Amino acid sequence: MLKEFKAFILKGNVVDLSTGVIIGAAFGTIVTAFTKGIIEPVLKAIGGNPNVSLGIKIGEFVNDKGEKVPNMLDIGMIINAVIGFLITAAVIFFIIVKPTNALLARIKRDEAAGVPTEAPIPADVALLTEIRDLLKQKQ
Repeated sequence: MLKEFKAFILKGNVVDLSTGVIIGAAFGTIVTAFTKGIIEPVLKAIGGNPNVSLGIKIGEFVNDKGEKVPNMLDIGMIINAVIGFLITAAVIFFIIVKPTNALLARIKRDEAAGVPTEAPIPADVALLTEIRDLLKQKQ
């Protein structure tokens, strides 16, 4: 059972997925800081409130103090979450996905063009390899 678990953990998909989750969490904090430090102050300067507040009243209820309080559906919260998601997706796309795709395309293009990806074998090593192979044939 431990061998199966080790094989599962060491599969490329699991490692890729865990790396993606960790990088996504790290970028989530960066995007949150970017949103709170740059986007919200700009929105506050333009409109006075960085949060979109679109509530739909669906009734009232009485709180602990006996006051009538409106019961609201907060669509603005959903809009804020969508904007945060789009910012996160854009940062990940332009910082990670685009450069990685460009690098992979360059590697494939170099392989297709026949550009050697490894250093050539030195002449003395090639000669010794040839001598070894000839000695193996004579035995």
